[in-house]
Amino acid sequence: MDFLRPASWEEALAAKAEHPTAVPIAGGTDVMVEINFDHRRPEYLLDLNRIGELSEWEVGQENVRLGASVPYSSIMEHLRAELPGLALASHTVASPQIRNRGGVGGNLGTTSPAGDAHPALLAADCEVEAESVRGTRLIPIDAFYTGVKRNALEPDELIRAVHIKKADGPQQYSKVGTRNAMVIAVCAFGIALHPETRTVRTGIGSAAPTPVRAKAAEEFLNAALDEGGFWENGKIITPAIAKQFAALASGACNPIDDVRGTAKYRRHAVGIMARRTLGWTWEQYRGAGRTLEGAA
Repeated sequence: MDFLRPASWEEALAAKAEHPTAVPIAGGTDVMVEINFDHRRPEYLLDLNRIGELSEWEVGQENVRLGASVPYSSIMEHLRAELPGLALASHTVASPQIRNRGGVGGNLGTTSPAGDAHPALLAADCEVEAESVRGTRLIPIDAFYTGVKRNALEPDELIRAVHIKKADGPQQYSKVGTRNAMVIAVCAFGIALHPETRTVRTGIGSAAPTPVRAKAAEEFLNAALDEGGFWENGKIITPAIAKQFAALASGACNPIDDVRGTAKYRRHAVGIMARRTLGWTWEQYRGAGRTLEGAA
């Protein structure tokens, strides 16, 4: 196994172009586990740790440009207001040591359906900035996941950053694991309210071959909130609406039985998390509305 250590982003792109099978490594929290267990033996490792810009972020008017190697701990500390769903997901990642090393770019590159960041990214809506010596392109998150541990990156491309929409409403994230720390998700669920567009987006992890959105649940809820004038009047969402949303979210799953949980349990748990996170986010939205009305 050869170890490539570029000193700049341009050198990294050139190395990836020359060795398309090279596996990028930054935090190494996924790659090194696979290598240590002999599940993977790449011909080349491409070390990105000397490229400082990958650990930087920029907060714009509408989006956050998050460098591929920004650690989860930094998201928790500095981007909680702009990316609340991703900050909550970051809290559930392994241990403090792993949160100081791992980043969203690694989750996306590995593309495991159990990656903790995926549900939050799907719910918030984002684009993956991929680059090669041929140029740069933005891949919508909905088009990024193409199969089990497969993604839309070309062999010569590297993930440079993720462009994530800043929260314009409450976001929540929930994860089921076999214990409280250092655990791979049995299943996970993310939800984001987008009051500016009067829409709700979701994300489901570890309950299908790829991270997925519960699109039927979103469409049902968007229609119910619109028809009932909920966005304007801030009424409590009825139990019937919450129950149907949960059932449709559960139906979006296509899970398997494995050592962490059964397919039946995963479907059930996703439904429970969908109902609960909807309740939490809607209460936050109603509370924010009451605060604004009082201030006016």
